[in-house]
Parts: sequence; C-alpha cells; structure tokens
Amino acid sequence: MEQAQHPDSNPLPPNTNKTRLLAMAGVAATVVLVAFDSTIVANMLPRAAQALGGMSLYAWAGTGYLLSMAASILVFGRIGDLYGRRELMLLSVAIVAFGSLMCGFAGSMPQLIAWRTFQGIGGGMMIATAFAAPADLFPDVRERVQWMALVSVTFAIASGIGPVLGGAITQELGWRAAFFVTPTAGAFALFMLFRFFPRIASPTPRDARHIDWPGAALLVVAIASPLAALELGLSSGAHRKPVLAALLTLAGLVAALLFLWHTKRAASPIFPPRVLGTRDARLLNLSAILVGAIMFILIFYSPLMLQDTLGLRPGKAGLLMTPLVVGIPVGSLVNGRLFPLQKQPQRLLTFGFSALLAGCLMILIIGNDSGALWILLSFSMAGFGLGFILPNLTLFMQMLSEPRDIGVSSGLVQTTRAIGSALGTAAIGIVIARSSVASGIQAGLIACGAMSIICMLLSSRIQMRNTPR
Repeated sequence: MEQAQHPDSNPLPPNTNKTRLLAMAGVAATVVLVAFDSTIVANMLPRAAQALGGMSLYAWAGTGYLLSMAASILVFGRIGDLYGRRELMLLSVAIVAFGSLMCGFAGSMPQLIAWRTFQGIGGGMMIATAFAAPADLFPDVRERVQWMALVSVTFAIASGIGPVLGGAITQELGWRAAFFVTPTAGAFALFMLFRFFPRIASPTPRDARHIDWPGAALLVVAIASPLAALELGLSSGAHRKPVLAALLTLAGLVAALLFLWHTKRAASPIFPPRVLGTRDARLLNLSAILVGAIMFILIFYSPLMLQDTLGLRPGKAGLLMTPLVVGIPVGSLVNGRLFPLQKQPQRLLTFGFSALLAGCLMILIIGNDSGALWILLSFSMAGFGLGFILPNLTLFMQMLSEPRDIGVSSGLVQTTRAIGSALGTAAIGIVIARSSVASGIQAGLIACGAMSIICMLLSSRIQMRNTPR
C-alpha cells in the first residue's frame, strides 16, 4: 500500500539511476568506515596496548566501542525518523573520523579507551542511519533489496582489506599511523554524502517531532549495563568484578522496567511500541538475537577450533575461514536477484537458515582428517546462508513498519543482533572456562545448529507479501 507523503516532506531528487547510485555510493562509503574501524583496529590494537603499557585494559578498548555503539543505535534511529537522516550520517562520519584521529594521538590506554568509546557513539549513529537510508531512496522494497546488496558487498570487501591494510601500515609506519586510515576514508565519505545524498524531510509533522530524552536515557542504561556486566563478570584476574557486574545487571533490569512504564505514558516515546506491535516483527527480532549469537560464535571461536583442534597456524586458519565473510555478499547478491520474483519472500529467509544449519553441521564434524576443501565448503555454506538472512531481517522490519518508524525499526534489528552476539560469545566463553576449549567449541557449534533450527521454524511462521510500500 502506498503511503501518502506528508506536506512537509521534500521531494526526492530526479529519479534516475545515476543520482541514486551516487547517493548509495555515499551510504556505502560510510559502511567502509564501519568495517575499517573494526578490522584495522582489531589487528593493531594488541601492539597499541603493549606500547601504551595497558595490556591489562586491552579488552576494554573493544568493549567500550561496542557498548556505546549498541546503546546508541535505537536512539539515533528514532532521531533520524524525526528529523531526517542526512545530517546524522554526516555527523556520524565526522565523529568516527575525529575519534580515530584522537586515538592515534592517545598518550595512555585510558585515553585510547575513552576515544574508542566516543567513536562507538558515531558508529551507532552510522549503523542507525546507513541501514535505513536505502528506504528513503527506494520506497519499493523489490528494488531496494538489490541496491542493499551493494552495501553488503562493500562491507565484505572493506572487511577483507582492513586487516591486511592495518597490518601493513602498523608494521611499516607504526600503530598510530593505522588510526589515520579511517579519517582519510571519512573525508571521501563526507564529500559523497554532502554532495549526493538528498535532504529528505521526515514524514512526521513538525509539531509532533519531540525527542523523548528521559526514555532515551533509560534505554541506554537498559542496554549498556547488562553488556558491561557481562564483560566485568567474565574478565579474569583483577578486572573480574562480580559484585559490580551484579549491580550493573540490576541497574539494567530496573532501567528496562522503568523504560516500559515510561513508554506507555510518553506522548512521543523514543521507542514506539507499535514497532513491535505485530507477531511478525517480534518473530524477526527474536530471530535476530539468535542470528547474532550464531554469527559471532562462528567468527570468534572457529579460528580457535582450527588452531587448537587441527593445530593450524593463525595465517592458514584465517585463510580457511575467509569464505565465511566472502559468502555473505555472494548470498546477498543472489537474494537480491531472487527477492523481486517471490510473492512470499519469507521463503528466502527460511532458505538462508537452512543453508546456515547445513554450514554449522559441516563445521561441527571438522576433524583432524578433514581436508582443506571440506573446511572451505563448510564456511562457504554458512556465509552463503547469512547472506540471505542479514539483509532480509532488516528489509522485512522496514516492510512491516510505517515510514515514520523506518529508522528505529531498522535499528532495532541491529540492536537485538548485537545483544545476541554478546550473549552467545559470553555463554561459550563460560563453557570453555569451566571445561575445555574443545568441549566449549563443540557445545557452541551444537548450539548454533539448534538455534538455526529454531530460526527456521520462526521464519516459517512469518507472513510477508512482496508489494511496494
């Protein structure tokens, strides 16, 4: 059903492939920043922590970024719905680029952690807007899904280049120089967005554009506190603080209850309950939690399995896992081609979970007698399945949402996926700590298979119709 445009909205620029391609190129350029900011930093962070004498705080450089990012996605998704996404995307690029620049000048580990946390705010803003922006440019979801594949391909390529680029720069010029890659890429993203992405006004009337700051604060605490508690509770040595972890968990629970109470009474809540008002929306986000857990268990623990079980060197293990990342854009491209032909596109989601299940089972039976071809096929199958799943989770939520809620609904999928990734990796970490690496990884892969089956059943209950919005 076509949605009537609010009189306050600005029309889109001339509807040509060239203008939309250039606008999407700006969106893709911001996705490159997200990929670079994680892969380059992950590769050289150990050397940075060592140089700054802060190896004991090493984990918090990554945790601070993830916490601030996960806690801010929904807030900025809502602000983008109310006031438009163009300015938020420009600001997000500036924050990430400036934060990376300041990380390069950090004189101590606490300073590095502080600037990485600051960057995470920009990262959350970037994710909240970049995944919702295609909906502004392509109201017809059958056309949008093909252009969204561009974002997946760009992210995969940048994720593959990032570690190599970061490693080479760190080795030749030092770890500080590696932090200057993101600002350089950010300058290009800023130009592309400023020059080509249109200023599209919100469909929400001006007199209804109010930011629910109390709700935003409660939402941030409700999301960030439990995730911080996970890190504190699972840390080792002096950084393991179970009492503080328990207090943070309690604070998160209280904030969540207060948030629900506040949302029912707020005139314009930061998270409108109508976004989760349908059964299909709830099933999609439950699937997103499980997908986040599956994906990050595979990403974090498969290298450990290959090195610990098979005794492979890190370089070869990373090479054998490459199809997991490469398979995602390949699956996304195929999904984009098939989507317009489907009257019931949820079948593509079910197929993606079936392929993911097959990949998880193939990885589970990898042993000392497994050849390189079997390992490559196993990770290829899992990545190919994820290529059908990840874009469709976001796209289906956009299809179920009103135009005024596109940003917050897209952000909700990213947030639930981030929460699932934290819970999944933490759970397997506990199993490994209490048993052994081999037992923990095996339990994790069995859990991945079980969660894939659950997601297949959930997706089979989702009812979607491939009609333009």
